[in-house]
Amino acid sequence: MLLQQAESNHAVQEPAQGPEKPLKKFAHKSSSLPFGQAIPLPDIAGPTYVTVQTLIQQVAYLLSDKVWTYSPETFDLDVAAKQWMEDGDWNSHGYQTNVQQMQIRQGAASIALGYVFSKDFDFKKRRIPQSILATSSSLSYLRAALNQLSLSYSNATPFVAHIAAIDYAGGSSSLVTDYVSAMTFAEELGYTMVLSCSAYESQHMSLLATLFSNIAPTFHIYDGVDVGRETTRVIDVLDKSGLDNTYKVVLEGFLSLSSKKKGLDTKAQQMLQAFNEELGTTYTLFEYHGCATPESLLVVFGSVESSLASQVVSSLEKDDVQVGLLVVRVYRPFVEDEFLRLVPNSVKTIGILGQVQDDQDVADATVHSLLFGDVATAVMFSDRWVSPPAVVDIKYPRERVWTPISIAAVFQLLVKRPFAQPADQTTESHNNSRLQLNETALTQQYTFWDLSDSPSVMAAIAIGQTLSKEPIHNVTVKVRHDNLLQGGVVRTDIRRSKRTVEAPYSVEAADLIYIGDVNLISHFDIGQSVKSGGKVVLRLPGVKDEELEKKLPKQFRKHLSLKDAELFVLDPLAVAQVADDETLETYLVQVVIHRIGLSSLENQVLAKLTSINGSMDLFQDLASKVEEAWRKVEIPKEWAINEIEQSIPILPPDLRPNSFVGFEKTEDEPPAYLKDWQTAAKGLIFKEAYETESSLRPDLSIKTHTIHVMENRRLTPPTYDRNIFHIEFDLGDSGLKYEIGEALGIHAENDNLQVEEFIKFYKLDPDEIVEVPNRENPRVLENRTVWQALKQNIDIFGRPPKRFYEALAEFADDPSEKHELQALGGPEGAVEFKRRAEVDTITYADVLLEFPSAHPAFHDIVRIVSPMKRREYSIASCQKVTPNSVALMIVVVNWVDPKGRDRFGQATKYLNDLKVGTPVIVSIKPSVMKLPPSSTHPLIMAGLGTGLAPFRAFVQHRAWEKTQGEEIGSVLLYMGSRHQREEYCYGEEWEAYQDAGVITLLGRAFSRDQPQKIYIQDRMRETLDDIIQAYLKEGGAFYLCGPTWPVPDVTNVLEDAISRDSKLQGKRIDPKKEIERLKDQLRYVLEVY
Repeated sequence: MLLQQAESNHAVQEPAQGPEKPLKKFAHKSSSLPFGQAIPLPDIAGPTYVTVQTLIQQVAYLLSDKVWTYSPETFDLDVAAKQWMEDGDWNSHGYQTNVQQMQIRQGAASIALGYVFSKDFDFKKRRIPQSILATSSSLSYLRAALNQLSLSYSNATPFVAHIAAIDYAGGSSSLVTDYVSAMTFAEELGYTMVLSCSAYESQHMSLLATLFSNIAPTFHIYDGVDVGRETTRVIDVLDKSGLDNTYKVVLEGFLSLSSKKKGLDTKAQQMLQAFNEELGTTYTLFEYHGCATPESLLVVFGSVESSLASQVVSSLEKDDVQVGLLVVRVYRPFVEDEFLRLVPNSVKTIGILGQVQDDQDVADATVHSLLFGDVATAVMFSDRWVSPPAVVDIKYPRERVWTPISIAAVFQLLVKRPFAQPADQTTESHNNSRLQLNETALTQQYTFWDLSDSPSVMAAIAIGQTLSKEPIHNVTVKVRHDNLLQGGVVRTDIRRSKRTVEAPYSVEAADLIYIGDVNLISHFDIGQSVKSGGKVVLRLPGVKDEELEKKLPKQFRKHLSLKDAELFVLDPLAVAQVADDETLETYLVQVVIHRIGLSSLENQVLAKLTSINGSMDLFQDLASKVEEAWRKVEIPKEWAINEIEQSIPILPPDLRPNSFVGFEKTEDEPPAYLKDWQTAAKGLIFKEAYETESSLRPDLSIKTHTIHVMENRRLTPPTYDRNIFHIEFDLGDSGLKYEIGEALGIHAENDNLQVEEFIKFYKLDPDEIVEVPNRENPRVLENRTVWQALKQNIDIFGRPPKRFYEALAEFADDPSEKHELQALGGPEGAVEFKRRAEVDTITYADVLLEFPSAHPAFHDIVRIVSPMKRREYSIASCQKVTPNSVALMIVVVNWVDPKGRDRFGQATKYLNDLKVGTPVIVSIKPSVMKLPPSSTHPLIMAGLGTGLAPFRAFVQHRAWEKTQGEEIGSVLLYMGSRHQREEYCYGEEWEAYQDAGVITLLGRAFSRDQPQKIYIQDRMRETLDDIIQAYLKEGGAFYLCGPTWPVPDVTNVLEDAISRDSKLQGKRIDPKKEIERLKDQLRYVLEVY
């Protein structure tokens, strides 16, 4: 934790006393805004509470002509900028900035590129920057446009992209800080790249990146998971005129120094020099920290990494540990001379703290971090040393969460003398072993744990904003969400100090911890982070002192006793007002925390609370009754000697955020009502009055067509255990059009016999009318009979999710059935639920039959049972060849459950049973399986089982092109199945196409026709030279369709082809990166399931 002396701004005026206002609610708009509240653009000036994202949006909005935003839902990278545009705020150029929210998809940013290079572009705006707000995860979709911009930059307007380093971890749903993606793109595309190391310099670095965009296209990157969203007080915030003046003066100063003939390295240094001269700052491309003569040096890049490492070095220097630190502020251009100038002569070992994609890359000795490559190259080719220092790559995955002790452990890898002791997570020594970055006495720290749907979940942020009203203190507030646990868990950390606080990690020694739900103690080691002598407030309504010990895990009790903590139990229901109205609990919690944690409830404090939320009358009333709501519990000494069973799992001390908003447990679903036939009749007769429209499947939001079965034949022998069949439909006058590679969506219906049996068992009238609001548009009502709803709308024979058990429990009259349903819908029933879903393959109908006391009315069934979904199948025909028909190749999904019942996949059985002439409702879904732009580009296709379907269409199209006299490229088709005799589907067609010169190579892998297994990747490896020629030399495209299991093996074959070809050419190419490049060019396409 870094503390700096704060500069006090003007005193905050307390609200004037007078007539009481109505109860004010604390409205939280977005986690990217300070205290979650909207902030007017003119208010961003001088000492003020902001977030990094707010400051970045301010710079982008004020200095840009347009701001193009690529922000995933709930990430809110542009929420402030959009509000300023709606408010009509002008930018520094005298007009309203156009903020355009764009879709994140392949080819994104093309519209921005088109705007910049349009012949209609206003030449007066030639030197006005264009800005993008995006995440690092969206860069792959922007790549094509960014690459084109880089190639044509001499003719472009200045361009800067502010990149929030955010992505979801590959093996989990946790949010991770992703620098490596942006670093890769900056290197490959030739972009300048600037890092914000902390909130206090984020506005300056945004401004510097915008200035750099006058030299080269620029990325400005920052931690978008934690640092970017933390509310903190920044002293020297530039307002609109300050930003405008600084931008113009620095740019003029740079232009007076620079020359077009100078290289990018020199220009970047000159721009930074002009920037420092104007602002009086001392920013450098690389920043050195530590002692003057270290033997070990650590090089880092990243917001949290830089901030923590600099603080750890400062602490170690006081203990006479000889280490140094180099922080990379400007990653591109990587100015080697400047880097080497800052490396002390005494250094013998240089450690590179470099981010890589995942743990697999960490373990792979052949993979190096990008930063390692830059540093190693600079050291290797320098003539400064006779014996250059050793360069060590200390790789870490994107999922790594850094703390002071983990950063210290990195330094320990470089230093022989031990100084970082491992922490004991079960004893008091854990706190003592932590690396103390500064005196904790200078900072008060508070942690709040609660559930997303708690009535008091916003109390913590309201308290933080209340504390910020004290001008002598600086406050930071950080909120994080884990929506996969307990229906949504929220952790809020608040720090308060008379000095500026820079602590980009979770509170580890809290003065006070508030726990809003006792079950959280069983999921997190919350007691570990209370400091010695700290206070814990536990919300536990209706529990007596003698029952308390049973509610608290041994680990938690032991922490409290060893740390001599104080325990307070809060019972909100003890206050009559709160018991009658749970929405008042948030105000009670604020009062309780101020009384217990801050020992203050004077009218001045209540006035500050009132300025945030509530009313003075309410807070004064609650303050007079606060003693009724809480009690202090004496902690027995015996709790300290609790023996912890070895079988008890070690709990995490912190949550891993996976969202920026709380989980919405209650989803407003449109109600459904049973009505008589007269209701539907009125709608049909008086269409205009009732706004009735006749529609084919109005429950579907996509365009549908009715087509008819013209052929349905089995491709495998009747005695074979796999039923693969070919089904072809007559398009008639449906108007259906489809492209190569697209999929046909089948809107299947439930089986007549099963529907009849369910209606009989559930005692329903099949002709009753059910009225259901359209799920896409609740204002549109649809009328169905019960029969139609079960036949076409409701997935009653599908597999129920957990939420169905939870919902069904509300209807159970039998207590034992109710308890069992609740367990199946909760975490304690996870194993049994998995068995039901994966082994017993239980359906909604099965569950309703199993629990007869849970008998919801039919309109409730419509509400709690999922709707039927269309099933998509790759089209196995080319419309240019068969203009009036469309074909599919399908395998029937069937199995026998533990009760011996035959089970089938709903859609495949529906299709298999269709007779010639039967009408079917279908729709078209686009696909990634697209043909190359030219007929001369080779096709390399690998299909397993029914994965051959789209390739039948591909081959038909190439055959048609050949009949039109067009030159076609080579076609390599690899197919895999178990037996040639039974599963050589369309075999005669493939051989005919080969004889006609359409298919160049036919690689057939029948895995079980010989003693040794032969798979599709084996056939590919046997013809590696053909793949090299078609794929790499002739610019072909590769496609794989089928199950996921062969993807790694097939990809390895392609990587081997790339390696062999690059060696023959004397080039050094990373096969993995080349595959990624081919993927971006749509030359490596997977459609797997």
